[in-house]
Amino acid sequence: MRSFEGTETKKEGWASLQAWRTCYHAVMVELALTRQAFAKRGRRLEYFTIAWNTLEGLVAVISGAMAGSVSLVGFGIDSFIEVASGSTLLWRMSVDADEQRRERNEKLSLKIVGVCFFALAVYVGYESASDLLSRKQPEHSIPGIVLACVSLVVMPLLSRAKKMVGNSLSSAAMHADAKQTDFCVYLSAILLAGLLLNAGLGWWWADPIAALVMVPIIAKEGIDGMKAKACC
Repeated sequence: MRSFEGTETKKEGWASLQAWRTCYHAVMVELALTRQAFAKRGRRLEYFTIAWNTLEGLVAVISGAMAGSVSLVGFGIDSFIEVASGSTLLWRMSVDADEQRRERNEKLSLKIVGVCFFALAVYVGYESASDLLSRKQPEHSIPGIVLACVSLVVMPLLSRAKKMVGNSLSSAAMHADAKQTDFCVYLSAILLAGLLLNAGLGWWWADPIAALVMVPIIAKEGIDGMKAKACC
């Protein structure tokens, strides 16, 4: 009788272990599928980022060049840097399933974007200081004003979506990219203020001053990126 009970207990224990293993496997498969879904969503967001910022950059640079606006040209170049950032994030998402390559690409993505932002800070600082010293007066730019207004609507929504994906994937690079999108919102507000003051009040110096205000913000993002500093 005792032998029978012992055999039954072992069978029950074995059955419980098998059930636990099955449950664990199912949970791990579900987590893997969920991660893949978020990685796929992250790729879609980066495709949109690349398309939007390419259009935004072209409009800003062309409008800025025509109006002689250093802040608008700087904003456009920033948009092209966002394109580079989106491209590096796509590259990072393409190896999300490989943990070792994922970590390496996280750091490299941050450094690439950091170098681009630091170079932009140098360019904008030099051009805006030159315009102030030479008292160069930019023309009014209605396309630039419209672009800044639209960007103030689109960018916060895009940043929020990126942060959700970054949290789900525990991705420092995606968080950094989301922060750069937030940074684009700040630049849009600064740009809009400079363009409106120039157009409405004739304050020609508002444009280069707005560009100079952008410089320390851009430089900090560049330095953090080059140090591969997580921005989450």
